[in-house]
Amino acid sequence: MKSIFEPTRSLESFHIAGFSHHEGYKVFSELKVGTKVELRHEPDNPYDPEAVAIYYGSTKIGYVPSDRNSEFFTFLYFGHDDLFEAFICMVDDDAHPERQFRVVVTVSDKREQL
Repeated sequence: MKSIFEPTRSLESFHIAGFSHHEGYKVFSELKVGTKVELRHEPDNPYDPEAVAIYYGSTKIGYVPSDRNSEFFTFLYFGHDDLFEAFICMVDDDAHPERQFRVVVTVSDKREQL
């Protein structure tokens, strides 16, 4: 039987930047491996015009690191927020706050919806 190649859906993985400077502490206990988070562009961010914030519900928990946010910003800015999904993929309660959570961004699988 011939095997079918299935490419990875994974696009990028990174630690949440600025976690200790935002409201992640309010939802810390709710953030588990597999928890879905949302990427939102912040074109009016005074520090980075390509900033992409990470939200859990209505709580901003940090940012995509600035050296990895440009492509995500472009897609989000032009309304293509359905192209990918983001999830918590690592939790380390004992690490420095900037290293406690890692996010993986994957390509959305729309094949079942066609």
